[in-house]
Amino acid sequence: MNQNGSITLFQYWNRLRDGRPAPKRSEVEPADIKSLLADTFILERDTRGQAVFRLAGTRLCACYGRELKGFSFPSLWREKDQRLVSRLIHGVFDQKSVVLIVFEGFSRNGRSNRFELLALPLDGGVENPRCLGVISAVEKPFWLGADPITDALIDSIRVIDPEKELLSNRPAIDVPSLVPDELAAPETISALGRARRIRHLVVFDGGREE
Repeated sequence: MNQNGSITLFQYWNRLRDGRPAPKRSEVEPADIKSLLADTFILERDTRGQAVFRLAGTRLCACYGRELKGFSFPSLWREKDQRLVSRLIHGVFDQKSVVLIVFEGFSRNGRSNRFELLALPLDGGVENPRCLGVISAVEKPFWLGADPITDALIDSIRVIDPEKELLSNRPAIDVPSLVPDELAAPETISALGRARRIRHLVVFDGGREE
């Protein structure tokens, strides 16, 4: 995690969970993260089983040029990345994964900017899984909030072990992009360790390069 928003929200979430896989939704106090609220969001699973926005901060909605409540979360990404994003978020819902995504956002007028997204599980019960997250702009160009982001392309992914908080610096293994669906599933990524997707590669951190 490189952005202050991600680091601050992760530390708050980590304190709340107190060793559990995830804190309860009722334990999150907006006043405790007041400085982050404009960039935060909560996702839920709708009746179709899709991840949708339950809540989204004002700056986040301005960045995308619309009210995000009720919109599909994977729809923010380019079509080729939507299935992977959906799998990752359902991993947050079901396996209580912690996911960090760095992506390039593209505006309606062809501008671009990098963003860091952190997705954290909340315990809402089996029937009401929730995800707490934050999206932080790496740079803050003058046009952000006026020229809406309409497309996004994933640069990298990390599935984080909260107990280690990214302290591991093991070398990476490059895996070709034509991986089977089961390898791209979040539970498999979690088992293999930290993972990054860079354009045509999925990169798993850990072990020796063969």
